[in-house]
Parts: sequence; C-alpha cells; structure tokens
Amino acid sequence: MCPGPNSNLKMDDPIELSKAGYTHIDGTPKPQPIPKPQFTLTELKAAVPAHCFERSMVKSFGYLAWNLLVCIVLFYGTYILLELLSLPLVIKVPAYLAYWFVQGSYMAGIWVIAHECGHQAFSENHIVNDIVGLIFHSALLVPYHSWKITHRRHHSNTGSCENDEVFVPVCQSQLKPSWSETLEDSPIYNLYKITLMLVVGWMPGYLCFNGWGPKKYRNGPKSHFNPYATFFLPKERLSIVLSDIAFAAAVSVVGYCIYTYGFALVFKLYLAPYVVTNAYLVLITFLQHTDTYIPHFREGEWTWLRGSLCTVDRTFGKWLDEVLHHIVDTHVCHHIFSKMPHYHASEATEALKPILGQYYLKDTTPVFTALWRSFTHCKFVPDDGKVVFYQKSM
Repeated sequence: MCPGPNSNLKMDDPIELSKAGYTHIDGTPKPQPIPKPQFTLTELKAAVPAHCFERSMVKSFGYLAWNLLVCIVLFYGTYILLELLSLPLVIKVPAYLAYWFVQGSYMAGIWVIAHECGHQAFSENHIVNDIVGLIFHSALLVPYHSWKITHRRHHSNTGSCENDEVFVPVCQSQLKPSWSETLEDSPIYNLYKITLMLVVGWMPGYLCFNGWGPKKYRNGPKSHFNPYATFFLPKERLSIVLSDIAFAAAVSVVGYCIYTYGFALVFKLYLAPYVVTNAYLVLITFLQHTDTYIPHFREGEWTWLRGSLCTVDRTFGKWLDEVLHHIVDTHVCHHIFSKMPHYHASEATEALKPILGQYYLKDTTPVFTALWRSFTHCKFVPDDGKVVFYQKSM
C-alpha cells in the first residue's frame, strides 16, 4: 500500500483535483464529484422497477441457445464455404478475417452469459448456474470457479488501490527506471504494448500470472489453476480442482481436434476467434475501470458503493452492445446489482441515472480512441492522497 494523508477534498475544486492527480483531457467526461455520495444502495434499489431483479431461467437459456446457434452456423458455414469450396485467396483471407471477428464477438457473448452464471444472475438455481457456467467457460478455456472467486473479489473491492483484483493502479514510487521509458511517447511502441495486452493479457497474463493484480499477491503463488494460490481459501480448493479438470477436458478436445483435423483448420475455425474473445475480455475490463477521469480510493476513503460507481458505461456500437449482452453499456448498473440479468440492465440503468446524477459516468469516445488515451495517459497514481487519479508521466 502506498501511504498518504487523509484528504478533505471539495466537490469540483480544481486545486484539490490537481493534487489528486487529475488532469483534464479534451474529449473526456467530467470527473465524478470528490465527496462521498449521499444516496444509499437502498435508495438506488428502490428507484429500479422490481421486475428488473427477476431472473428467468427460460429467458437466460433462450439467449444462450440463440448465441450457440449463431456460433454453430458461423462455424459450419465458414467451413463449407471457405474449406470445401475452392475459392481464391483474395476471397478467403478477408473472409476469414471477418469470420474471426464476428465469431470471436459471439463467443464473447457466450462468455458474458457464463459470467452471469458466476454472479448467479442466470437463474435463481445456483446448481444450474454453476453447471452452465462450468460447461461454457471451460469450452472457452476459462477455469470457471477460479475466475468466479477472483471476479467476485473484484466486485467487492472495485476502485480500491489496495484490494481490487485487476488493473490495480501503480503508485509513482513503485515505478522502476527502465530502458523502455525512452519509447513511452513512441506510437509504434505503444501500439505494440496495446496489442500485447489484448492478445496475451487474459491468457496467460491474468489467468496464469495474475498480471495487473494487486501488490499483496506478488510474493505467493498466483495462478488461477493452482488450488493453493494466494487468493484462494482452503474451503475453495476443491472447486478449483473441479475447474482444472473441466479445463483439461476442454484442452483435450482441442488437442484431439488438432490431431485429427490438423492445427491449421482448428486455428482458423476456433483458436483465432478464441484470441479475439480474449481480447474483448481485456479490452472491456481495462476500459471500464481505467481512464483519466475515473478516481481510485485508498483505505479510509474507499467504500463499496463508492468503488462500484468507479466505473464507466461505454458503447461498442449498437450491434456489438447487443452481441455482448450489454456488459459494456450498462457496466455501472452491473457493478451495483451484479445479480441482475443483462436483459434488464438497460431499463435499470435509465432508472438509476436520476439518482446517480454526476456520479454516473458515461463516455461516448470511440473505443480505440479511448483505448489509446487510457493506455498512454494512465501510467500511475500519486503516492499521497486518499482519492487519486491516473497521471501520464513522471
């Protein structure tokens, strides 16, 4: 933990905002008010129509079935058109690129539904939720229970400089001089780093090494596949083993397909879209919690509600927002009411806005513009202060 004195910051005080590290960047929304919100979780829940909290197993299975149908049609349609027919490369190459993007997007949609299982938002039956989550996260090479445990801790500690689980801000004093500092302003170098983050940030970066995790885990085992990892309790170890078995079974199926049909075909039809899906997971998580106007809090200022509001709604465009089951454009609501199913989140978000007021963050910046801004400007937070914002350079 980086120590720092308590602060009594005033709302919209530019001097205090500057002390906290905030610097306005053109095109960004106004930062949240510094004082703690005066509304309560009870008031927020009362503002949302009661039916928004209802979880329908039938409706959830309907969304899952549709998602699976689209993926199956894309899979076999692409195989028939691009592998069985003798088409020229000038058609095959762009067609496969389009397939990877679209299939990877719909696979990310399945991931979001399995993610809802981890929050018990899929249905009111915990056993059904965990069975569905285990099957479909394993099919996407995700250790379901392992991820569910750390993801819940993320929701329990969002915005905390000490205890959040992913993309935790680095303090200025923790930065070590590196030869790469000379390349920090190079567009090519930053593009390389962004690409690296998107391609390997989830697997193996986060799942195997807990990259971008909190400092408190650094001296112990931190793989999501290790039942004895620092972030698992003894009572959780059996579920980690179960996740590992299901993961190994899924990897075995992929290995069998490679042995039977060849690596090239498996790569083109499954592995390449899988990489796109993983890139979505990193992109969504990074952008929802990292930007120049999003505050982070240290012990003494952090509260659960304050941290839950320390996220931002964005849009990937109408089509992708639908494909990704609104995990992007209703993320604030998701952090406040994580058991709410996605098909009610848009209505609930509209009901919450009048209560949240200036505490509701929404950013309409185009996705890749926002990604570039966040990656190049959000390098560290000040050592001092209980409420801090990202800064760009030393």
